[in-house]
Amino acid sequence: MSMRAENVSWRAGGRMIVDGVRLDPDPNSTVGLLGPNGSGKSTLLRLLAGVRATSSGVVRLDGVPLSELHRKEVARRVAVVEQHVTTEVDMSVLDVVGLGRVPHRRTWTGPSAADDAAVRSALEQTRMQDRAEQSWHTLSGGERQRVQIARALAQQPRELLLDEPTNHLDIRHQLDLLALVVRIPVTSVIALHDLNLAAMFCDHLVVLGEGRAVAAGSPAQVLTEELIADVYGVRSAVTPDGPDGRPSVRFLPFAHAPDDVRAF
Repeated sequence: MSMRAENVSWRAGGRMIVDGVRLDPDPNSTVGLLGPNGSGKSTLLRLLAGVRATSSGVVRLDGVPLSELHRKEVARRVAVVEQHVTTEVDMSVLDVVGLGRVPHRRTWTGPSAADDAAVRSALEQTRMQDRAEQSWHTLSGGERQRVQIARALAQQPRELLLDEPTNHLDIRHQLDLLALVVRIPVTSVIALHDLNLAAMFCDHLVVLGEGRAVAAGSPAQVLTEELIADVYGVRSAVTPDGPDGRPSVRFLPFAHAPDDVRAF
């Protein structure tokens, strides 16, 4: 077994932000979370990570509710890559990646040989080993995201949660970063805005609308012109001409859907 969300909900200020979502990814698969702004993607990731407690429903790791696990134990299993990470401290790339080993160390102890090996492996997997001594602040946006993934990999997780990791990256860095993620032998759940990137790289998609899962399945099952019009309020042309017959989405000029279809 792996990570499983069973009818999880979260309410804030009298409003249901996430409403009864189920998620049961296959081990080592890549799941894409789709949906408009405010649909609950980031909140769902925080529930999966145990950063927020569910209002109802339960998230389990190997059948055990997160509420019954120590926070450090969850941190050894689940790594999170946030959308924006900043620091005022002048840290080297090596230092940032080394933060991923904190859940594995006892208080007031220095890094062990196992810690050093995990950090080196993470840097190599992300092709950042040549930047190990470079200052975090001198890196480009794409390089910083790679370092954050390296930090997550240094945790040696079995689940990796990423919140819109391709935002503010150019096309090449978007493709490189997602290709890296899908190569990693972990279960990944990625919040994405770009439907074509989701179709290219994800094994399974869950589409959220106003906090609810309105569709789930393979990219070919989920990404239809009808669903895109209903959830995003735009017209599109969906064709099976992507890699391996995966769907490709083309948005039409003047693509707002008619008044009877919910728009932005």
